[in-house]
Amino acid sequence: MYLSGLYLFNFKNYEEASFAFSPEINCLVGLNGSGKTNLLDAIHYLSMTRSFLNPADHQNIRTLQKNFIVKGDFDRAGSKRSVVASYQTGAKKSILEDGIECKKFSDHIGKYPLVLVTPQDIELIWGGSEKRRSFFDSLLSQMDKKYLEHLIRYHHFLKQRNGALRIFQERQLVDEELLARYNDELVTAGEYITDVRRDLLKNYTEKFQAHYRQLIHTAFENVTIVYESKSHDSLAEALRKSLQKDLALGRTTVGIHRDDFQFMLDGEAVKRFGSQGQQKSFLIGLKLAEFDSLTQALGVKPILLLDDIFDKLDDERIEKLLSLIANDHFGQLFITDARPERTEQLLSSARLSANVIRMASRIS
Repeated sequence: MYLSGLYLFNFKNYEEASFAFSPEINCLVGLNGSGKTNLLDAIHYLSMTRSFLNPADHQNIRTLQKNFIVKGDFDRAGSKRSVVASYQTGAKKSILEDGIECKKFSDHIGKYPLVLVTPQDIELIWGGSEKRRSFFDSLLSQMDKKYLEHLIRYHHFLKQRNGALRIFQERQLVDEELLARYNDELVTAGEYITDVRRDLLKNYTEKFQAHYRQLIHTAFENVTIVYESKSHDSLAEALRKSLQKDLALGRTTVGIHRDDFQFMLDGEAVKRFGSQGQQKSFLIGLKLAEFDSLTQALGVKPILLLDDIFDKLDDERIEKLLSLIANDHFGQLFITDARPERTEQLLSSARLSANVIRMASRIS
């Protein structure tokens, strides 16, 4: 699977632009601010129905305009597909595949799988639990539509329960029947999500550990990922026990929205005890395992977006990535770099050819 062409209209800093891509390596080169990352964001939008930079759709509209359009032409094993994402101020966004409107965005996610690597990924290690949950939720949502449906349902009823808790607090009166309904919905969806997350880690962790060992060239470091629930009780029991605390705070304090994935190095948290090099290897290992997991689950290689990574990685880790590229481990790649001579030198040293797109003249 690959993206053969892209059309942008009023998307971020693009007034109107068209691009043709190689099914293999595409290098987007140009000065900072020339639109390289925004182009990657457009590809991400076509795959995931949202921006990875701006969660609010109106923030993706070009300044002083009222709508945007992103159109992508995909090839899946010789079958052509057209995907159009559009949004107009005051209206709902729309996703069309071959002219047919997507009724549920959850049905679209996973059709055109994607792995994104950016400098901000360091927040997976340094940031709070929300970052890590989001990473694994995004992976599982592309792999398993049922997981995504349960995740959407869980967060819908979590919002409903939190709103009810605030009303109960104000009125000093609890609607037991309504609360029980919300609890039942959270338990049904939450238990499914927990089971799938735990099952994923069994296979995913093996892939991650294999990549990490290749990156550090030693077998003496023990890395693992531990799924950590904030409660040792069943979710139903945890919700019952936390009711008074939840009423006092006006929000639900237990559940899968509070769980975490702990990244461990020799039994300690990698964010506290890992060196900078170990943390970088950890991140690359996570992303490579994500790519392998999607490939295995979906039977196609995801599009891989590498945003400005040459600035953040040392020579050894860049060499590892280039080796995987040279060995056809990946499918279609998009690489951004502000220094075109560096990209050309690195690709030349690995005997790789690429479609180079210079961005400066593309922006209005």
